[in-house]
Amino acid sequence: MTVQSGMAVWPGDPAVRIERIQSLERGAAVNLTHCSFTAHTGTHVDAPRHFLADGAAVDAIPLEAVMGPCRVVGVGDPEAVRPAGLPGDLQRGERILFKTKNSFYCNGLQPFHEDLAYVSREAAEVLAAAGVQTVGIDYLSIGGFHHDLVATHTILLRAGVWIIEGLDLSAVVPGRYELACLPLRLAGADGAPARAALRRL
Repeated sequence: MTVQSGMAVWPGDPAVRIERIQSLERGAAVNLTHCSFTAHTGTHVDAPRHFLADGAAVDAIPLEAVMGPCRVVGVGDPEAVRPAGLPGDLQRGERILFKTKNSFYCNGLQPFHEDLAYVSREAAEVLAAAGVQTVGIDYLSIGGFHHDLVATHTILLRAGVWIIEGLDLSAVVPGRYELACLPLRLAGADGAPARAALRRL
């Protein structure tokens, strides 16, 4: 049986397909599922190689970039994370996750939303200059669909900031948490799906 998932994907990316290729009901010794999707589907980590030809691949990610204390920051601006909306006390090595309007209507089972809230290039410059090590957001891209797509990614990744996209922060209250977000260790890949979890500190 083949199922085409209703998960949102970036326009032009192949749809998510899940196929049961072996089944106990059909006499097989096991159930076995085949999955087909890009490395940037659902919750995932962007490696520098996603936008930088000489960038590190996802299997080079340091565990401290995706494990440890983090801060979930609520964003009131319906369009973008801008410098004025950033915490004034950013710390070097900090992990920052942005909860935007995306959390309220952009769940993974809806069609793709072009008007996603994103991190502006100006905010990306501030985050990079502050030495933040990880930035996450609650939709499929840290950059906008119509604005700052390449610029925001490039600024952050060139500064060594790791990016987590597609986070489900719908039930998360802004505050301080412990983050665990482990991407698949795909050798040489530009990104990888991940499972992210938060525990309140």
